[in-house]
Amino acid sequence: MTFATPGTTPVLERTKETKKYPQARVIVLNDDVNTFQHVVDCLRKIIPGMSEERAWNLAYQIDGQGSAEVWCGPLEQAELYHQQLAGEGLTMAPLEQC
Repeated sequence: MTFATPGTTPVLERTKETKKYPQARVIVLNDDVNTFQHVVDCLRKIIPGMSEERAWNLAYQIDGQGSAEVWCGPLEQAELYHQQLAGEGLTMAPLEQC
């Protein structure tokens, strides 16, 4: 928006736009390679605050439903967890926006 009075130069007014930091979902897919124990161990090692009970519930969900969201949050952290879980041999879905 510009403002001008006779004999002056127009002044540009800054517009402030707040953007939310992108969020992403980390999804583990079912496969015929990884054991339940390996999935649980990986989740507990890599995802902060992952309890053993939650990890087992997710492992059963992955097996029964074909996939499970194991973490959702800031994109940079999601990328790190996704890369680390894939590095442990888990089958990963592409990151999705959450």
